[in-house]
Amino acid sequence: MSATTKIALTTRAADLKNTTDDALPNYLHSLKFKQIHTHTDVRLVLGYSAVIIAGTLFYFDWKFGWEATKAYTAPAVVAYFVLNSVFTYWIWFVEAGCVFEGEGKTGKIRIASSTDKHIPIYKCDVTFTPAPYSSNPQQKLKIRAPFTRWFTADGYFVAKPFQQWLASEVPVVGAADPNNVIEEIGRGSETERVLNVTGNNAIDVLEQLKAGAKAGGGSSRRRK
Repeated sequence: MSATTKIALTTRAADLKNTTDDALPNYLHSLKFKQIHTHTDVRLVLGYSAVIIAGTLFYFDWKFGWEATKAYTAPAVVAYFVLNSVFTYWIWFVEAGCVFEGEGKTGKIRIASSTDKHIPIYKCDVTFTPAPYSSNPQQKLKIRAPFTRWFTADGYFVAKPFQQWLASEVPVVGAADPNNVIEEIGRGSETERVLNVTGNNAIDVLEQLKAGAKAGGGSSRRRK
């Protein structure tokens, strides 16, 4: 993917995040990760149900008048607010910023992204289970990097360095795209990695991928 999306680097971190969020599923789809839409489906059902209740109540009130519909108004209003409350809870505490959840040949993965206000750092909470699932526990990583790693000085988003960062930090992505694994990424203060106490082999797998990339020659080195 070429540098085709332009955003001023002085703009809000949220706008930089949104552009990066859009690129993340596209990259994983290109690696044959199949997205799981359960969270989106539940959110749509909750949202549309609340809208249908509100619209139906309005229609019958307009068509038949208050006297004919007042017995149904209170239950409908209660149902509407309950659905909206569940909808809000679902977005904030269940989806919790999830950008992608899916499964590929190398394992399952869930990525939730976030930024802090006025701080142009892209933060991802990654939950993954390498294949085969019977012998690999679920593991978690926290990774972060500045947006300037994949946005040019002119404000264009460039996919390649973003893909290299993600492949170099997340083992199941690196296993699916070893050509984008770069040894140096993740060694500096810009990127933080935290391994869940239940995962014992994630970093080992990633280091093996990086070692293989280094052995492959100059094509695996990061451009200066």
